[in-house]
Amino acid sequence: MSEFMDMALGEAKAAGARGEVPVGAVLVGPDGAVLARDGNRVVELADPSAHAEMLVIRQAARQLGSERLIGCDLYVTLEPCPMCAGAISLARIRRLYYGAEDPKAGGVDHGPRVFSHPTCHHVPEVYGGLQETASSELLRAFFKTRR
Repeated sequence: MSEFMDMALGEAKAAGARGEVPVGAVLVGPDGAVLARDGNRVVELADPSAHAEMLVIRQAARQLGSERLIGCDLYVTLEPCPMCAGAISLARIRRLYYGAEDPKAGGVDHGPRVFSHPTCHHVPEVYGGLQETASSELLRAFFKTRR
């Protein structure tokens, strides 16, 4: 489990080096193999939906040939926003592991809490706080240089 968060942190660092908000994600298949890994590419792709989670969900869905990622687990360095939480539910991801909480823009344990709505089709198991300090420090350092 920690090896996948380490990979996600590596993707977050690479995103930060590209000038993107340093968030990284890794999607792991039911067999434990990495299906996709990426970091934010919003600026690079001029795409407001190019969050790390969305990119790995798209890659894995193409690779598996299915919009349903049943039995897959997602590791991400920051609590997903509402858009990404919605995609996680629609993809039927089994487990979500995330690093830092996002009280301002999170959509899982903060803000709209997407998975708690009765209209949410699928609720993954959620585990927050994995490598939270490392994830938070990456974000703090990035935004400190922007102020």
